[in-house]
Amino acid sequence: MHGRLFVAIFAALISVQSSFAQEESVDQGVIARIKIEGFQHSRVMETLEYLTDVAGPRLTGSPNLKHASEWARDTMADWGLQNAKLEPWGEFGRGWSVERFSIEMTAPQYQNLLAYPKAWTPGTNGSVKGTPVFTNISDASDFDEYRGKLKGKIVMNGYPVEPDPHFTPDATRNSEENLAGRAEVMEPGGSSSYAGLRSRMSTFRERAQARRYFFKQEGVAAYIEPSSRDHGVLRVGSHGPYKVGEDDTYPAFVMAKEHYGRILRLLDRDIPVTLELSLKTRFHNEDTKGYNVVAEIPGSDPRLKEEIVMLGGHLDSWHSGTGATDNASGSAAMMEAVRILKAIGVQPRRTIRIALWSGEEQGLLGSVNYVKNHFADLMTMELKGEHEKLSGYFNMDNGTGKIRGIYLQGNEGVRPVFEAYLKPFHYLGATTVSTSNTGGTDHLSFNWAGLPGFQFIQDPIEYGTRTHHTNVDVSEYVIEDDLKQAAVVIATFVYHTAMRDEKLPRMALPVAPPTQ
Repeated sequence: MHGRLFVAIFAALISVQSSFAQEESVDQGVIARIKIEGFQHSRVMETLEYLTDVAGPRLTGSPNLKHASEWARDTMADWGLQNAKLEPWGEFGRGWSVERFSIEMTAPQYQNLLAYPKAWTPGTNGSVKGTPVFTNISDASDFDEYRGKLKGKIVMNGYPVEPDPHFTPDATRNSEENLAGRAEVMEPGGSSSYAGLRSRMSTFRERAQARRYFFKQEGVAAYIEPSSRDHGVLRVGSHGPYKVGEDDTYPAFVMAKEHYGRILRLLDRDIPVTLELSLKTRFHNEDTKGYNVVAEIPGSDPRLKEEIVMLGGHLDSWHSGTGATDNASGSAAMMEAVRILKAIGVQPRRTIRIALWSGEEQGLLGSVNYVKNHFADLMTMELKGEHEKLSGYFNMDNGTGKIRGIYLQGNEGVRPVFEAYLKPFHYLGATTVSTSNTGGTDHLSFNWAGLPGFQFIQDPIEYGTRTHHTNVDVSEYVIEDDLKQAAVVIATFVYHTAMRDEKLPRMALPVAPPTQ
C-alpha cells in the first residue's frame, strides 16, 4: 500500500511539473528560425540608416518625420504586414525645421563657434552682431536684476558646468554585479501616474514659459545657453512653443560649454567680444495633427485573433543629430522583429501590432493618446472595449545597447513567463528579470491604463554620456550586433506572447486621480 501511494504521489508531482513546464515552454524550433533570420539575414542596419541618414532628424511635426513615417509604413507593407497606416492621434501643433545658420566670434579673434539652434525658435532678420551680455536667470526671482537692460542684446544665460576629466569610459556595458542588483530588487519603486506626469510637465513648462516671456518682453536679439555635455557635445532641446496660436520667442542656441566658457572668461577680463550670428528656420502649419505608424501580422486563431500583442518605440527625435540611438535604434529593432516573424512565416494565434510613436519627446503624446483612443481615459480610468483585448506591450527606447533582460514594472505574475522567454538567450547576456519600475518612455502609457507594458534592460553604451538628445546621436554610434540581438530577443517575446493560451497576467487597475 505504501508503495502504491508513493508511486501515485510521484506521478502527481511529475504531472504538475510537466503542466508548469508546458505552460511556460518556448518553441525552440521557432527560436532557431528567428535566430537564423535575425543574425544571418538581418536588415536592421538598412532600416536604421534610412531613418537616420535619409529621413533624420525626425522632430515631431516636421517634414522629415512625415517622410520617415510614410517610409516605415510602406516598408512594412512591402514586407507583408497588413493594415499599415499613419493613424492620427489628435492635435499636436506646428512643425519646425532649420534651413541654415551660422554663429561666430569675430573679435578679439575669429572663431567659428560650435552651437546649434533650439527647436521652435524663429530666425533672425538677417545678421545679428554685437557684444554679448551675460545673465544668470533661472526663475522669476532673478528678473528684476536685469529688467530694462537687455533690449537688442545677444544674451548668454547661465554658467556652464566645468568639464571633468573622464577617467572612466563614456561607453559601458552592464556589469554582472549591476544586473544581479537589479534582479534582487524586491519592491518596484519609482511609481508614477499620468496625473503626476501632467503635473510635473505643467510645472516645468510654466517656469520655462516665464523665462521665455521675460526675455521676449525685454526684446533680446538672440539667446545662448551652455550645453550640459562635455567634449564639444551639444545637448539641444526646444525653446519655443509648438502649439498653434502661441507667441513665437526669439532666436535661441545651445553652445559647446568649452566655447561658451572662453567667451565668459574674455568678458571677465574686460576684453571686448563681438559675436555675429544668423538663423533661418521654417514653421510647418500645413497639418497640425500628430500621427503614429501602425501595422499588423493578423492572428490566426478563431478564438484569440481579436486579441493583440503590441511592440513599439518612438520614431520622433530631437534635431541636432539624426536621432540614431534615440530612437531610430528602437524603431529599427521593432521593425526588424516583425520583419523576422513575417519572413519565417509564423502564424501567431493573436494579432501582433507594431506602433511607432510620435510626440514622445514632448511628453509621450503619441502613445498616451493612442491608449486614450483605444484602451482607457487615463484621467478618469473609463475603459474602452479594446482594453480587454491587449495581452501586452513591449517597448525599446534606451539606445543602441543589447538587451540584458526586462523590467516587470512590479508585475510579478509575468516573472516565470519572461524567465522562460529569456533562457534561450542567456548565452548572449540576456538573463535579468527585475521587478523594478523604469520610466521615461512609452510603456508607461500602457501601465497607467492598467495594461502590461514593459521596457527592456539594455546596456547603456554611451547613451547617457554622449548621444542622448545630442548632435552626435548619429548612425556611427549604433552597434550593429547589439541591434541584431535586440531584434531577435524582441521577436521571441512577441511571438510567444501571441501564442500563449492566456493573456499575460495583469496587475490591479490604477485608481483614477481625484477630480479638481
